[in-house]
Amino acid sequence: MNKASIFATFGCRLNAYETEAMKELSAQAGLDGAVVVNTCAVTAEAVRSSKQRIRKLRRENPNAKLIVTGCAAQTEPETYAQMDEVDLVMGNIEKMQADTWNTLAKEPDFIGDAEKVQVDDIMSVTETAGHLIDGFGTRARAYVQVQNGCDHRCTFCIIPYGRGNSRSVAAGVVVEQIKRLVAKGYLEVVLTGVDMTSWGADLPMQPKLGDLVQRILRLVPDLPRLRISSIDSIEADPALIDAIASEHRLMPHLHLSLQAGDNMILKRMKRRHSRDDAIAFCEDMRKARPDIIYGADIIAGFPTETEEMFENSLRLVEDCGLTWLHVFPYSAREGTPAARMPQIDRGIIKERAARLRVAGEDQVRKHLMSQLGQVPNILIENENKGRTEGFTEVNFTTPQPVGQIVQAQITGCSDTQLIA
Repeated sequence: MNKASIFATFGCRLNAYETEAMKELSAQAGLDGAVVVNTCAVTAEAVRSSKQRIRKLRRENPNAKLIVTGCAAQTEPETYAQMDEVDLVMGNIEKMQADTWNTLAKEPDFIGDAEKVQVDDIMSVTETAGHLIDGFGTRARAYVQVQNGCDHRCTFCIIPYGRGNSRSVAAGVVVEQIKRLVAKGYLEVVLTGVDMTSWGADLPMQPKLGDLVQRILRLVPDLPRLRISSIDSIEADPALIDAIASEHRLMPHLHLSLQAGDNMILKRMKRRHSRDDAIAFCEDMRKARPDIIYGADIIAGFPTETEEMFENSLRLVEDCGLTWLHVFPYSAREGTPAARMPQIDRGIIKERAARLRVAGEDQVRKHLMSQLGQVPNILIENENKGRTEGFTEVNFTTPQPVGQIVQAQITGCSDTQLIA
């Protein structure tokens, strides 16, 4: 009897999406019994964790072919090639190609005979869509990749070297996929990518993300809820801003790539916005859409960050009205300009990250308390859990119809969830 392959995923939602695509590609090829680890390169800790998991998976599956892929495999293939546990290191281009999986499945000794590292130059990739899958996510929510790669070169970030330059999926392809998902019964679609607001720059006529969003809402009228993942607020185009303000089917939740709240640190990060830009965007969008909820990425302890500079980032949480924080203690990535800057003591970085998290917890508490007694529309993900339009998690005291949108009164809250 054939043994199913094992997949382990690290990192972002896009990586999780691509793992689902690899599962489909490997199944179609007939590959059985392999172990595939899809890595993340965003921090040194992510790389360390992936190596730990590889060793554990090898102990649990001593005879399996063990394949490592993903962003860390792309940016530092030698790190994994040097591990005795690893049979093959596969790049981000190769992992999304059917031919790769067909070869692995049809030639059992291929891995042993081939070079251990199969990682091409990601910067040479110009095609748009990779493998498109229908329905990754819960039974209620599906994710659609519309973009990959990044043209920016923030000084702390290794991801462009793992993902390559920005490539967009054509609007027509995106719309057709969403139509298929709606026909299957999905009530919410989330658009995902590495640098979402760069969508369209490589397409004819150079459309903007707002054009895509408005086209989806116009051409898929039966889609109840459309959501966009992380955006760079300084690159939000007028059509996107108009859609957020006026389209009730576009959910009032934005996760912003802010990274810092001090202008000097933002310059040293090579970001494209100022502190005032971030505050103005959040204020303007809240005036246009009063129910909007913000999440944000913020880095603690970036090189050269003084206490005063950090305080500016800490105040940004309240100044922008941020609710859901992703706090990243700065971690130097070899090969990035920031790794060559004067570094902050690790203890100070940890302490600053902890203070940011406390500020975030306070904001979450305020938000949850503001929802008591409200009757929001909630998309049910499983019998006892759902999410509001603002993406706040709701726990139910009685079973609910999975995949449906219900209205329910909020009767209480925990530290991170509403209760209905």
